[in-house]
Amino acid sequence: MPVVDVVNLSGKKVGQVELADSVFAAKVNPHLLHEASRWYLAGQRAGTHKTKVRSNVQGSGKKLWRQKGTGRARMGSLRSPLWRKGGTVHGPQPRDYSYALPKKMLLGALRSALSAKLAEEKLTVVDAWQLESHKTKALRSALDTLNGDKTILLVEAGANHNLELASRNLEGVKVVAPHVLQPYDLLRHDRLICSKDAAARLSRSLDPEKPAAAPIVETIAPAPPAKSAAAPKAAKGAEKPRAAAKKAAKPAKAADKKKGKD
Repeated sequence: MPVVDVVNLSGKKVGQVELADSVFAAKVNPHLLHEASRWYLAGQRAGTHKTKVRSNVQGSGKKLWRQKGTGRARMGSLRSPLWRKGGTVHGPQPRDYSYALPKKMLLGALRSALSAKLAEEKLTVVDAWQLESHKTKALRSALDTLNGDKTILLVEAGANHNLELASRNLEGVKVVAPHVLQPYDLLRHDRLICSKDAAARLSRSLDPEKPAAAPIVETIAPAPPAKSAAAPKAAKGAEKPRAAAKKAAKPAKAADKKKGKD
């Protein structure tokens, strides 16, 4: 596992950080770097070029001369592509040049670019980008102390308002976040200077050997208990309770009437 010194903005060593082998010590694959750079540049193209076809060229639609009898070739429009200032045939039209690149190829290109920077000793890890002001002069002096080349890529995890304001007026200096880092940016700039937190985040997120997340086990609620068996049906000859009560009440009423007569 490669170990890199951590320095402050004054250039003094303040510690060390361990980087993942699979991210910063991987085998450099030039083919992946080429494909990732080609994909990035294709996505940056505007694609707004356009030439005028026959229907867009200004001019009359009148037939220039009669079809037969003049001895000249037949001609139906002044805007024909055969004529000067006529339309353009099969010219460029607005289009989107971007295309899809497999995610594994992009991540592999990132590992190759980071490993190349570390192998060429063009990677610097700083403790933190703690700038007291947003002045460009302070950042420029700090970059000179860190042996910054003409083109420098600064990687910072999280928002840093002073760093963004101080770096935007420096030619050849660019600030990016770890989650938007592109292989083309690493190849385009000579030196890579990242914060300690950004280096740790890159090692953690780009490591293909990191343990996979535990599978989510869905707990299924137990089934509700089955309803109790229905009470057995009454026998066919048995009387219902209400009918039996009515029958019992009739003799009592008859007895009362008989007593009243007596």
